[in-house]
Amino acid sequence: MTKEVITTSGAPKPVGAYSQAVKSGNFLFVSGQIPLDPETGEIINGDFREQTRRVLNNIMAILDASGMSAENVIKTNVYMTDLTNFPIVNEVYAEFFKSDPPARAAVEVSKLPLNVEIEIECIAETE
Repeated sequence: MTKEVITTSGAPKPVGAYSQAVKSGNFLFVSGQIPLDPETGEIINGDFREQTRRVLNNIMAILDASGMSAENVIKTNVYMTDLTNFPIVNEVYAEFFKSDPPARAAVEVSKLPLNVEIEIECIAETE
């Protein structure tokens, strides 16, 4: 087994004992990203749409650091504290996954780290 930890300043530093992402073989496992500004480490100001966009920008920065892009993502898990925000997630998500979107699960949870409203994790694969 090969294991390579992926780290980039383009995404927030982990807020716990985990890596931004781990590459093993052809797979990249991106840890759950929340709407933290990578420069300040603070939760961004803005509505749910902007928070979702920040989460996906963080994921794209990690993918880029590993030599991948949105096209390499094969599965995402979306966690929200209010499932009524799902239409907003779909709208923003479509900005990042323009064609052939990955498989996805979306669930409502009671609480997320730092009391944010959304967290997204993903798995990507190189060709």
